[in-house]
Amino acid sequence: MASGVKPRVKVPKSASAGEAIVIKTLISHPMESGQRKDGDGNPIPRSIINRFTCEFNGQMVVDVKMEPAISTNPYFEFEATVPEAGDFTFTWYDDDGSVYNDTQSVAV
Repeated sequence: MASGVKPRVKVPKSASAGEAIVIKTLISHPMESGQRKDGDGNPIPRSIINRFTCEFNGQMVVDVKMEPAISTNPYFEFEATVPEAGDFTFTWYDDDGSVYNDTQSVAV
C-alpha cells in the first residue's frame, strides 16, 4: 500500500431530479513507475492507480482504465445526471492490490 494516499471528492449536497451535476475527484498518490531506484540501487516497485470507477446507487457512471503514463495525483472532473437521491461510490485501484474508496450522498 502506498503511503499518504488520500482520495478527495467534491459532489453537490443536493440536486434536482434529472439534473446534471459536476463531480470533481483527486487522489493524492505518488504513482511510482517502477523504473526508478532507491538510494541503495534497488528498483522501487511499481505502484500506480490503474483504474477509477464511480457508481450511483450501484449503477456504473464512470469506469476509467489508467496506464503507467498517468500523472501523479490523478484528477477527474465529469458530469452525472442524478435521477433520485442516493450515494455516489468512488473507487481507486492500485497495482499493489490496494483499493481506496469514498462515498458521497446527494439529496433530491
